[in-house]
Amino acid sequence: MTNSAQTRKHGAMPRWPWGRDHQRDPPRATSSLVAVLFLSSLVPQIGAVVYPSNHERYKFDYLGPNRQYLGISRPFTKRDNAIPLIVTNNCGDTLWPGIRTQHGDPPDSHGFELAPGETKYQTVGPTWQGRIWGRTNCTTSGDTATCKTGDCFGKLDCEYGGAVPVTLAEFNLAGGVTGTQTFYDISLVDGYNLPIGVVYHPADNTTYIPPNLVNPSCIGTPGYLAAFSKTGLTYTNSAYPMPYEDIQSNADLSNWCPWDLQAFPPEKPGDGVYPYPDDNLERPVFDPCKSACAADNDPQDCCTGDYDDPWVCEPSQYSYNAKAMCPDAYSYAFDDQTSTFIIPSGGGWEVVFCPAGRSTNILATFTDELHSVAASGQVTNETRLKAMNITYIESKQKSAAAAGLRVSRAGMGVLLFAGLVVGVVVL
Repeated sequence: MTNSAQTRKHGAMPRWPWGRDHQRDPPRATSSLVAVLFLSSLVPQIGAVVYPSNHERYKFDYLGPNRQYLGISRPFTKRDNAIPLIVTNNCGDTLWPGIRTQHGDPPDSHGFELAPGETKYQTVGPTWQGRIWGRTNCTTSGDTATCKTGDCFGKLDCEYGGAVPVTLAEFNLAGGVTGTQTFYDISLVDGYNLPIGVVYHPADNTTYIPPNLVNPSCIGTPGYLAAFSKTGLTYTNSAYPMPYEDIQSNADLSNWCPWDLQAFPPEKPGDGVYPYPDDNLERPVFDPCKSACAADNDPQDCCTGDYDDPWVCEPSQYSYNAKAMCPDAYSYAFDDQTSTFIIPSGGGWEVVFCPAGRSTNILATFTDELHSVAASGQVTNETRLKAMNITYIESKQKSAAAAGLRVSRAGMGVLLFAGLVVGVVVL
């Protein structure tokens, strides 16, 4: 399988302000995004609240066995201002994470084996831009790896992106007009194969940002969702409740992928003829899902050609389902406004496969607060207090839910976010 679907989607790393893949022409940024980045360049980056990395506010109350704050114990010897890039496998099976560097100083390895419960520590340069994903069911020999999902043209150490479908964590550590902002997201534009979370690790010289503003997760595999809850403490601390998506159940996740987009649809016993859909045909727990664009390369689904316009290209049914399942994740190429996180540069990053808890609903809950952080580079006392206020968080979640459309469908009952214009890039 080639890497063409990733290039089609939005230039490997969609319409972000730093542009498409560095080998391609830069894209047109939306006017609202340009406005935020321009204004942010005019605001002095001083006066922030700074705590040392061993401050009590940094001590995450991780849930689950053998989880603790993952500090970096070894010195940064690779380069000055090295940025931690940590990958953790919280799944029950061995994974082979893949990394693609698109700009900046790369990590030592772009592909490796990671056993259940294992963590890989690496560093990248402060201007690094790239993506991370998980490969599954790999057969390895020397420097080769043939994988069921996320394959890198048969290489263990990836040189290119992974074959679709893959769940992506994408980063630009020196984004914005001044290069002093980090842009990051979870993307389902190339499809979905594994639950994934992104955890920010503050450095001792960075502005303190409440962890419930910066640590998104997307869980779309049945059996991995925690019990229904509006808030939780996974990948945050007890002072800052994490806003969760609180509609989906594990049963819902077994059917969210449109029938014809399953990467490995189950075979029908007997005559082999597929009824469409067949709700009585049980799907496997591991059920990777292609995006509509990855499946058919249709310009209408890929937002290319005549549809290369945010006012023309509309989300597909896959996109609606993906956004309902993972509100903080990209669901199609023009989903910037409800999917892009923008914070001051600095600190390290951990990508967790099969994170605990539930999918997060951060961007819709803290829209105004994240606007402020993106524009000023600071966390105000007002923002910090709102991030601690569970009543405020739940009221904002209720407002966000009311703005969506509740639709009925067989066995799923998702909340479709149709045309929401909330996010960190709208003034």
